[in-house]
Amino acid sequence: MASGDTVTDSTVEIQGKHLKLSNLQKVMYPATGFTKQQVIDYYARIAPAILPHLEGRALTRKRYPDGVEGEPFFEKNAPQYRPEWVKTAPIWSEGNRRMVHYVLANDLPTLVWLANLAALELHPSLALAKDIKCPTELVFDLDPGPPANIVQCCQVGLWLREIFEHFGLQSFAKTSGSKGLQLYVPLNTPTTFDRTKMFSHALAQLLEHEHPDMVVSDMKKKLRTGKVLVDWSQNDEHKTTVSVYSLRAREHPTVSTPVTWEEVEKALKKKDAGLLVFEAPQVVSRFEKLGDLFEPVLQLKQRLPDLRAVASEEPQHIQTAAQAEVPKPARKKAAPKKSARKGPVRKKASKV
Repeated sequence: MASGDTVTDSTVEIQGKHLKLSNLQKVMYPATGFTKQQVIDYYARIAPAILPHLEGRALTRKRYPDGVEGEPFFEKNAPQYRPEWVKTAPIWSEGNRRMVHYVLANDLPTLVWLANLAALELHPSLALAKDIKCPTELVFDLDPGPPANIVQCCQVGLWLREIFEHFGLQSFAKTSGSKGLQLYVPLNTPTTFDRTKMFSHALAQLLEHEHPDMVVSDMKKKLRTGKVLVDWSQNDEHKTTVSVYSLRAREHPTVSTPVTWEEVEKALKKKDAGLLVFEAPQVVSRFEKLGDLFEPVLQLKQRLPDLRAVASEEPQHIQTAAQAEVPKPARKKAAPKKSARKGPVRKKASKV
């Protein structure tokens, strides 16, 4: 190859699997010049950290064939042209009334293949595919409504941590890689999405009750100005949350990054949102230095408390949460009725 030539395509062998990489010099983040080759390189380097959090989980991909300034699309079904070694999990979709074959990003070749497809954002299920109705973790997505930012999310996250500590539960924080902060409570014990959703909704309402000037639990945008939305609704079989260590489609190649509670406290104390912004090269360096700060989320076994059982012995604010957890019966003579539960058009992709 002559000096100055640019590599646009390459065939590589990864763990015995052959893979063709294409358009490597395509700019995915125009503001920084971050290319597709750098996207692939990031995912290859962070693979030891991210793969344990993806393994065995149905994976929804958000693809950006024209880069972060182009039109993205979500993809659930594995593409028909996938390599034969890419593993999938068939999961029934009630909404679509058909089986969806989700990709399982269990290994490095699959992760690199996904990066080559411009799947910048990776959104795994909260449950393992083999037991799709049993979440292994509970999550709160703290989303600030401008002019609030991640600094206010830090305060709300610390309040949540205090509540969990009251119940003897450990929690772990990560940046969303976008505007907010996300809080995870590892479970890894038998439970249901109904249980985790009910519990998280109760705590979101509790925080809103105690801090009405700063917290909102309702998704309506008109209520969120200057407040932090405690989004409890992600605890749902049909929803996903961006993976730890996933790139985000922002102006810069920021990453959903695990952080220590000391870092959260420092950002709050200094009122400096920039302390919790991490780009791809920084995240690789952090992992090499600190290891996987989110590893306990995969291993720690915890059980959610029954708020109703402890309400009579706990302070009033816990009783409030317990009451929020239990659906209220109708006041009329009619017997209480159970509320009915309500259970993307994919655009043609340009060449990636």
